[in-house]
Amino acid sequence: MSSRRAATTPQGGAQGGLAGRNGGHGGAAQGSLVLTKAMFTSLRNKDFFFVWSSNLAAMFGMQMQMVARGWLIYDMTTSALALAWVTLSFMAPTLAFSLIGGVIADRLRKKWVMLIGQALHFLAILVLATVTIQGDVTFTHFIFWGLFNGTVMALNSPARQAIIPSLVGQGELVNAVALSTASMNLSRILAPTMAGVLIAVVAGGDKTSFLGVGIVFYLIAFLDFVSIVLLLGLKDEGRDTRRERRSMGRDLADGLRYVRKTPVIGGLLVLGFVPLIFGMPVQFLLPVVNKDVLHMGPDGLGLLMTAMGAGALVGSLVLAGMGDMRRKGLILLASSAAWAVFLGMFAVSENLPLALVSLALVGLASTAYMAMNMALVQLAVADEMRGRVMSLAMMTFGLMPLGVFPMSIVAERVGIGAALLLGAAGLAIASLVAAVAFPSIRRIDKGHAPATAGDAAATQPGVAPSPDVMAKT
Repeated sequence: MSSRRAATTPQGGAQGGLAGRNGGHGGAAQGSLVLTKAMFTSLRNKDFFFVWSSNLAAMFGMQMQMVARGWLIYDMTTSALALAWVTLSFMAPTLAFSLIGGVIADRLRKKWVMLIGQALHFLAILVLATVTIQGDVTFTHFIFWGLFNGTVMALNSPARQAIIPSLVGQGELVNAVALSTASMNLSRILAPTMAGVLIAVVAGGDKTSFLGVGIVFYLIAFLDFVSIVLLLGLKDEGRDTRRERRSMGRDLADGLRYVRKTPVIGGLLVLGFVPLIFGMPVQFLLPVVNKDVLHMGPDGLGLLMTAMGAGALVGSLVLAGMGDMRRKGLILLASSAAWAVFLGMFAVSENLPLALVSLALVGLASTAYMAMNMALVQLAVADEMRGRVMSLAMMTFGLMPLGVFPMSIVAERVGIGAALLLGAAGLAIASLVAAVAFPSIRRIDKGHAPATAGDAAATQPGVAPSPDVMAKT
């Protein structure tokens, strides 16, 4: 099939929406795992390849940053709560500005939104690298840098997500989303180890720790530069998809109204948010486990993050190789339950082999869940609403401190094992509640939602999702 907008309706919605497909990537697989070159079919689109490669470079930098930042902050403060405060500085702007980023993604050419955002991050990391390598960096520097970087990401990331369907078309969308997730997880395997080993090689005291982290930050700046160069090769700039030119406030209100009147999308957004509170904080608390339980250095922290990334990569590649499998809704909920079980295993791990195995399984289950959820959202949403809906999905990450802070407090006052068990229990309960509360999601089969509300555009001018998206069975 043609890789560019071959499966969109004249109204801008997804043709077939969440209805079952027999063509494209999904039809070729027919519900079975396909470990062949078909797994990478969407990368044959040159524009998507540029975006995918740019994201890969940027994600390598982000994962290296998490190790370097986490190691230095905990080394400076020995406080799990300090890690939570820095996490909040990154997440709070996501909550505050993501909706604006979604409106920007729907109003402006997405290529230039991505380029400006990447360039700003490049300049910021250069400044932080210089301050760090001179040994002058403080905890306050990380807070201010987190606020700036979080704001840039909030305004930039919806465009990165929203441009993908316009590049590959609906038939290859699940494959493209899974490969985008795979690029992130590939970076989670290699980048943490690279950062941890580099810091460990030059470690020997506070000043040399600053030196090692500063070198890592300069390497991240180079990766940002590579990401910018790759985006410059993008021919499809991601045009304005709106039907009518309205004020930013009206565009924002239309997006919120669209989600409210489209129960499937609203349910999927909730299901994308709830596990973040209980399941995702583990990655921000790994420095505590590494130092207090396993008694390892920065290379050990890199190894733990690599194990989690390896499992996540397997999960995303498995999803990329699966076609239009049956019972997508049940698979989504089962992945959340498995995530809780494996997080509980990690909570009681007291040796490195068990910790690595359980973390790999956490990565596999969490990625299968999040990638499936994101793919179903992308398939359901109308083109002209994509940026705003994806900004809502991203905004949920800004609420992650709701889980990070309680778990950090428990880690400091009771122990990191108790904190992680609390997260596992919360995730298990949330999975059970979600299965009961969202029967329409539970019944998603071969990509269609059987209990939706009808055309969300009926009450809002200028918004017309595909009728097939809203079809009932």
